[in-house]
Amino acid sequence: MSIPQSEVSNAIVGNCSTKLHQIHNSHINIAIYDRDIAQLSYEIEKALNQKIEVRVSDDIDKIFQKIENELREFTLLKNDITSLLNLFKDVTKADSFRLLLATVNTNMCRKFHTDLNDLRMLCTYSGPGTLWLPEDNVNRKALDTCGDNDCIVLDENKVQQAPTGAIVILKGAIYPQDGTSAIVHRSPTIEETGQKRLLLRIDTNDFLNFE
Repeated sequence: MSIPQSEVSNAIVGNCSTKLHQIHNSHINIAIYDRDIAQLSYEIEKALNQKIEVRVSDDIDKIFQKIENELREFTLLKNDITSLLNLFKDVTKADSFRLLLATVNTNMCRKFHTDLNDLRMLCTYSGPGTLWLPEDNVNRKALDTCGDNDCIVLDENKVQQAPTGAIVILKGAIYPQDGTSAIVHRSPTIEETGQKRLLLRIDTNDFLNFE
């Protein structure tokens, strides 16, 4: 979608998981690990057909237990989610998380916005990925005063989209570091096209403190 993501000053994009740790850099508000998930395609399709929804909020061991119980027939997907949760724990140093794995066929959030959290991990296993804005393409004053994306987005051609299967970490509005800005993003529009997404979302459950 438009300009190469590797040239966006507020983003770090790469093909290894170590890139995700750079979300803590003050000028970075989105980190993307682009990866191949072809090995998961069978289980992803099976999950889409079953309309899966797993919600859990707890410490990491309790979440692992919930995933094990809910995804018994999805060995590869279960292992991948476990790996991502461990990775997010390593990046955030948090002890408690909120996890959602769900089949989505509605427009979750049409408007570009920032999240009222510190860090969030997303992985769209199937369907279109999250849309996000480079810093030079945001009218931040319009975020709270205008209900229309046309006010917020300066150039529609510069809207970026996370690849399907990529691991994305988003910086939120209460990230505990001065001089940072939360990433402006929104969910892709899928209702009108009849598309479905299999989405994993993990939030920290505690306010982070890196001092």
